[in-house]
Amino acid sequence: MESLTLRASPSTASPLQRRLPGRRATSVRATASSGAAGEPDLSVCVNGLKMPNPFVIGSGPPGTNYTVMKRAFDEGWGGVIAKTVSLDAEKVINVTPRYAKLRAEPNGSAMGKIIGWQNIELISDRPLETMLNEFKQLKEEYPDRILIGSIMEEYNKAAWHELIERVEESGVDALEINFSCPHGMPERKMGAAVGQDCGLLEEVCGWINEKATVPVWAKMTPNITDITQPARVALKSGCEGVSAINTIMSVMGINLKTLRPEPCVEGYSTPGGYSARAVHPIALAKVMQIARMMKEEFDNGQSLSAIGGVETGNDAAEFILLGADTVQVCTGVMMHGYPLVKKLGTELQDFMREHNFSSIEDFRGASLPYFTTHTDLVQRQKEAIKQRKAIRKGLQSDKDWTGDGFVKETESMVSN
Repeated sequence: MESLTLRASPSTASPLQRRLPGRRATSVRATASSGAAGEPDLSVCVNGLKMPNPFVIGSGPPGTNYTVMKRAFDEGWGGVIAKTVSLDAEKVINVTPRYAKLRAEPNGSAMGKIIGWQNIELISDRPLETMLNEFKQLKEEYPDRILIGSIMEEYNKAAWHELIERVEESGVDALEINFSCPHGMPERKMGAAVGQDCGLLEEVCGWINEKATVPVWAKMTPNITDITQPARVALKSGCEGVSAINTIMSVMGINLKTLRPEPCVEGYSTPGGYSARAVHPIALAKVMQIARMMKEEFDNGQSLSAIGGVETGNDAAEFILLGADTVQVCTGVMMHGYPLVKKLGTELQDFMREHNFSSIEDFRGASLPYFTTHTDLVQRQKEAIKQRKAIRKGLQSDKDWTGDGFVKETESMVSN
C-alpha cells in the first residue's frame, strides 16, 4: 500500500496539512469518484460500497419504512441503515411516550435548545416480510444507492442464519449487527447483552460471518469499560467493520411536580438510550479508542462508522479526523429533518476548503496521532519548558558563539 500524498502544494497547504504524519490508504477506502472541478470531493468507497458522501442514516426511526428511506435517498444521504429487524416482530411491543428531551436552559425550559435525547424504543415492530419487500422496492428504484440492513436476533444459530439469508435476499448491500441496543430485550440475549459479553460476541460473530456474503458491520455499545475489547473481537471474528457508538444507558430525569421519572408511561419508566449533542464528546473518545486499536492491530481495510451527536459538518469532520470512514446520523434527523444532509455536506466542504483538502481520504485519521498518555504529556511539557528556558537564557557557553548570528545571540541574553 502506498503512502497518501496531500494534493495541496506546500505554498498553499494549511498548517494542519503541513504537520500531518504519513498516512496509508487502502483500495476499499479510496475516493469513489472525482468531484466537480475545484470542489472538495465528498464521495467515499468503504468495504467496496460507493457512496456520494460519508453521511449515513443511522438505524432507528429515520429508516423505519419505505417512505422515509426513500425520502433520505431523495435528499442525498450517502447511505441508509434501516431500523433493526428480527424474525419475530410480534415479540416487539413499543410504548408511548417513549422519548424524552434534555434542554440547555435551567429547569428544562421549553424554549431551551435540545442537547440530549432519550428513547426507550425497541427495534422494528413491523413484520419482517413487510420490511424485506420494502428493501427490495428501494433497491429496484435506487440500485446505485447503499441500503444496509440492521439485524438483531436471539441466541440461536439457526435463527441468525435464517435472518441473514432472508435479509440478504432482499438485495441489501451490507449488514449492520445490532450488538448494542441498551434496552433491547436482554433477557433474550439480544442487543447489548451480546455486545457486553466478549465470549458471547465471538460466538455469535462466528455464526454471522460463516453465513453472510455481504460486508458486516458490528455496532458497538458504549456501556462497557473498554470498547476496544468487543470491537477487536468482532473484527477478529470476520466482521468487515465496526460502528460506534450506540446510545448511552441513562435516566433522563425526574418530574419534580409529579415525582415520576421521564418518559413516564402509566406512572412508570425504565432506563433508556441517551443521544444527541450531549453525547458527542463521549462518542469522540470511544471512536478514537477504536480507531487507535484498528490502526495498530488491523490493516486489511476494515472500516469504522462513527455515530454520536452529529448535527453539523464540523461534528462530522471531527469523527473523520479520528479515522472514521462514514458518519451516521439518527437523532439529528429526528430533530432537524432529512434536508440536514445538505447542511452537513456544505459545512464539511467549507472545512475541506479551509485546509485545501481535496477528498475525505486526505484528512481521515489526521488527528489520531496526536493522542497520547498523560505521562507522555507531562514529559513533553517538561521538554518544552526546558527548551523555552534555554532560549530565554541565550548561549550556555563561550563556545556557542557564531559569527553569523552574533547580533541575535547578543540580544538573546539582554534582560527585558
